[in-house]
Amino acid sequence: METIFSKIIRGEIPAYKVLEDDRFLAFLDVFPLVKGHTLVIPKEPVDYIFDMDPNTLADLHKFAQKVAIGLKKAVPCTKVGVAVIGLEVPHAHVHLVPMNQISDMNFSNPKQKFEAEEMEEIAGKIRQALKTEAGS
Repeated sequence: METIFSKIIRGEIPAYKVLEDDRFLAFLDVFPLVKGHTLVIPKEPVDYIFDMDPNTLADLHKFAQKVAIGLKKAVPCTKVGVAVIGLEVPHAHVHLVPMNQISDMNFSNPKQKFEAEEMEEIAGKIRQALKTEAGS
């Protein structure tokens, strides 16, 4: 199954990556609800998240947890919200959204727009927080 996420995984479309391993990838959403909104995807494409085998699904959430810990350190927020919607792109993905109020998770809100420099700065802060977390 070919999706925009497949092209991001292969490097054909640039992305503001924050964490990657051989099975999963986390990158900033280019149409974020709030600053730091991050997507976590499996590299093996599957449309519906609950079609994933249980171990891979669990590992995806463990990877997302690691990203969320770094995200919360890098982007001041009360909590990091989690959503799985799956209608926008036919490739399973988890939304991690820094939240200070419940309305920050409202997907009908207008999307934010940040300049490339600010997106890279945000991604860099998350990457740094993840490195610091891994070192502790």
